[in-house]
This record gives sequence, C-alpha cells and structure tokens, in this order.
Amino acid sequence: MASHVDSRLANAIAASALPLEGSAYDYDPLLELVGDARFVLLGEASHGSHEFYRERARITQRLITELGFGAVAVEADWPDAYRVNRYVRGQGADRSSEAALAGFKRFPTWMWRNAEVLEFLDWLHDWNRRLPPSQARTGFYGLDLYSLFTSITEVLRYLEQVDPHAAQQARARYACFDHYGGDSQRYGYGASLNLSASCEDAVVAQLRQMQGRAFDYVRQEVADGAEAYFHAQQNARLVMHAEEYYRTMFRGRVSSWNLRDRHMADTLEALSQHLSHGGGKPARIVVWEHNSHIGDARATDMGEHGEWTLGQLAREAYADEAVLVGFTTHHGTVTAASDWDAPAERKRVRPALAGSIEDAFHHSGVPRFLLPLRTAKAAAQALAGRRLERAIGVIYRPQTERHSHYLYARLPQQFDAVLHFDETHAVQPLEASAGWHAGEAPETFPEGI
Repeated sequence: MASHVDSRLANAIAASALPLEGSAYDYDPLLELVGDARFVLLGEASHGSHEFYRERARITQRLITELGFGAVAVEADWPDAYRVNRYVRGQGADRSSEAALAGFKRFPTWMWRNAEVLEFLDWLHDWNRRLPPSQARTGFYGLDLYSLFTSITEVLRYLEQVDPHAAQQARARYACFDHYGGDSQRYGYGASLNLSASCEDAVVAQLRQMQGRAFDYVRQEVADGAEAYFHAQQNARLVMHAEEYYRTMFRGRVSSWNLRDRHMADTLEALSQHLSHGGGKPARIVVWEHNSHIGDARATDMGEHGEWTLGQLAREAYADEAVLVGFTTHHGTVTAASDWDAPAERKRVRPALAGSIEDAFHHSGVPRFLLPLRTAKAAAQALAGRRLERAIGVIYRPQTERHSHYLYARLPQQFDAVLHFDETHAVQPLEASAGWHAGEAPETFPEGI
C-alpha cells in the first residue's frame, strides 16, 4: 500500500530547498551562513556513503581557501590522524596519502582508508605545499578515544626523547595494562566487574606529571618542541579518558557515550587553543563526524535518554560560533558491515520509512539540495515536529531497520542546515574485497541457498 504523502510539508521543503547542481557556487549560501563562525561541524547519515565524503570535502576546501579555516578534525583516533597531519603539512616519513593512512588498522578501516579521503588528502597536501613559508599549514586531527594502547606507545616514545627517567616511570604506570594483550575491552570488562585492578590512578598520575613538566619539556631541543609536547599530552589525556571509557562501557550506553563525546569536545577545545596560541586570532576548525555526534542531542530522543553530543556541547560552549550541518539520504548503497569486526560489504540502503524526515525530503521532488534551516522559515516551521530520522553507522542491519537505525528528531533544532542526497552510493574502500565489489544479492534471492 502506498504511504500517505504530506503534500503541504513536501511543498514547503521544495520551496525552500536550494538545489545542488555540482557547480562551483553550490555552497555559496552555506558559506554565507557560516560567516565568522569558528567551528563548522559537517555530519553524515552513514559511515560509508560516497556523496557524504565527497561533499564534505568540497565544502571543506572552500572553508580553507576562502574563509581561512586551519584544521580538519575528524571522528578518528588522535595518533592515527596525527600521522596524516604530519604528511599533509610536509613532515614525517610518509611519501603519499595512502602511506599516511596506513595507521588506520582498527575496524572499520574503510571510514578513513577510502578513495574519497585519499583524494581530499592529496588536495590538502598540495594546498599546504604551495603556501608561502610564513603561512600556517592546515592540519588534520582526530577527536576520538579508542586508541588506548597506540597512545601509550606515543607517550613513551616522546618521553624517551625528552626525559628518559620519566619514560621509565610512565612505563611502570602503564604496566597496569600489560595483562590484557592490547585488548581494551578485556581490560574494561575486568575492571568494571572488579575482577582486576583499575588503572585509573596510574593514568591520571601520568597526565598530571606531564602537565607539571610542560615548561621544561617544551624547552627541550627537539624539533618543534611545543608541537611535540602537545601531541604527547593529547595522547596522555586520551589514555586517561579511554581507560575511563572502557571501564564504564559495560555499565550502560549513556555513561560511555557521554564520556566519548565529552572527550571529543575537550579535544576540539584543546586543539583550538593550541592552534590559536600566538596566532593573533582564534583558530577556525572544520569537524567531520556522524550526524549522531554533530547534531544537538537536545532535539532528539538521545537527549531524552540523558545523552549529550559534541554538537550540543559545541553550541553550549561557542553559541553561534558553531554551525551544525546534517546530511541525509533516502535510498542507495552503503559500505557497512553486518557485525562488529566483520568485513566491509556494499549493501543496499532501503527506501526511508514513511513519515520520516528522509521520506519528506524524497517527496519534495528535489534530488539534491541544501536546506538552510536558520533562514528557511516556512520549511523549518513545517519540520518543527518530532519525526523519524535514519542513522547508519559502521553496521547496517536492514532486517531490523526501524529498531536499529532510526531515532526521533526535531530537525530545525538539531541542525543549522541540512544537505540531502536522495540517492547515495557506497564509498569505495582502498582494500575493497571481491565481496564488496559483488555487492548484495537481490532481496528476492532464495535465503536457503
């Protein structure tokens, strides 16, 4: 049976939608909306859609070249992204963007090891290379906290250079994790159930010691002492937050989710302060994360359950200096797994559920558009109610579509603008398997075969 179409809503959206034609001027209205804002948070409705990656890159290139944004901060771990940062700024040993992405070994590798990210990093490296020596290079940074053991290695490597005695002390403190074979979740399970000792005191003490010696360390005769210390300090802080995250993840979703997004907000603020130091003006940063992080949780049922998000925290900290931009799609294909740590697959995205935000966008008849919710008053008013909104992460389970991939949201309060692409296509992993290239069998394919 055909679903009921709210023609009033569809017409209001169509009247306010700004079609995206693929021209150089598509995002002029978005840049006008950004204005003097210091933070632009660009979302995605999945972690595996080509159009989301491509259009974020197009917008980011304009923010860098026209508005002077100096950093891209992404939903990735600090040490892996910092290796990319060194490459795009003309430092480090890597000789290509693909080599610089080699640090992304943890599932889901396709999130950053994909063709669209590779193309953007090639562009960013070339942009930085052509800048005059006196101009700051645009960096690439990670905001996430999953890299507990990699970050420990980075802290120890730094201390061995600047303070070998402190490195011995740090190694003794971090030895608390040695029994877990590099398995963060195993540590969290044991510590949360009091089956093994918590490493909390050790990681807090390590960060405090490094902070207490910051002045001496920055003065060390190592290349770019302030930058090297900042990188090490961020890793030490990540270890502290990751220890708490894994220790709480078995106690409930809300506490671990909030710890993660608070860490990302704290990292964004630390990065802003670091890049603003001595520059004469505040740093401007582009953020790439999932809609579920960059949207304002207070406008969704996530907020009703006690969860907060990076987008909410950014609005609370920076008010109108933070611009939140969501992305949506109605149907197509996506790169995702069926389970955690499972191979990447090219899956079909089912048409959005009737009554959802994506369904309303589909019935507007505009296949690709920008909707500036701050200024499109008629559309914002028509969308003011609570509606279903789809969110596909690294796992996509269409068999449980409604339960697994939808939340309720009030779109005009969740985002300042939204980009809709009615049909999207799977992002191509750099190591695409034969299974990914084959894609899914049609839904009519006999299940017993």
